[in-house]
Amino acid sequence: MLGLVKPMPQPTEETPRARNHRASEGHVEIQNVSITFGKGSKQHTAVTETSLDIPPGEFVCILGPSGCGKSTLLNSVAGYVTPTTGSVTIDGEEIKSPGPDRGMVFQQYSLFPWKTVKENVAFGPNILGRGKTVADSTAQTFIEMVGLAKFANRYPAELSGGMQQRVGIARALANYPRVLLMDEPFGALDSQTRLMMQESLLKIWTEFGITVLFVTHDIDEAVFLGDRVLVMSAGPGKIIADIKIDLPRPRSPDIALDDDFMRLKKLCHDKIRAESLKAFEQQNA
Repeated sequence: MLGLVKPMPQPTEETPRARNHRASEGHVEIQNVSITFGKGSKQHTAVTETSLDIPPGEFVCILGPSGCGKSTLLNSVAGYVTPTTGSVTIDGEEIKSPGPDRGMVFQQYSLFPWKTVKENVAFGPNILGRGKTVADSTAQTFIEMVGLAKFANRYPAELSGGMQQRVGIARALANYPRVLLMDEPFGALDSQTRLMMQESLLKIWTEFGITVLFVTHDIDEAVFLGDRVLVMSAGPGKIIADIKIDLPRPRSPDIALDDDFMRLKKLCHDKIRAESLKAFEQQNA
């Protein structure tokens, strides 16, 4: 089944969950960050005066109207974008560039089409110089964990969209990152596959205890997945609401019928609607 995540086999090296629990790794701090692109009349501020503290192991979702800087903020944690002012740190270390301590999953699957599933997942460990034996063993561990053992030798074109995204998640985790960054990873999937992928992701997160920063446009998705939902303002973006999702775990899709879920969904919806109206007015001013 698509939503099945098998128990994680014991790898030959320490798992991120063990590292997180022992050393409390994966603490993300964003301190007074502003991000501006261009110069002069073409200057555009995407994110302004944003601060955020994410404890190790927390699942945080970011919501906001289109163009509010959600992905830009995420990319600053990934190291793809350098803040104009302020700083981004993980476990007290300032982020200067991309690194294997952060796994990134995009909406587009971004797999190497000429490589098999196993070769795609083993790519990171190989680049890090872990040797072919360790890289292959690591790849097999994560392929089994996401339920794709029978497809290890298939190519991306032979897989469904949901299966390709599971490969993307396995590849991101194969470097044993401290933080998993996800930019609308299920946005291109049909609704049923998306629901099953959400369940799979929660099982993986529970297994790992890894810090997750998840960007989405979908309010239901954010409330279902997150420990917290951050709402960003219309551009230039900044965090205007930090909503604690006090729903019990583990969660199943049935929780969407609960009164508490509906209450939190309405709270997020009202804030997003207000900011979306502002964004619309800005675009038509």
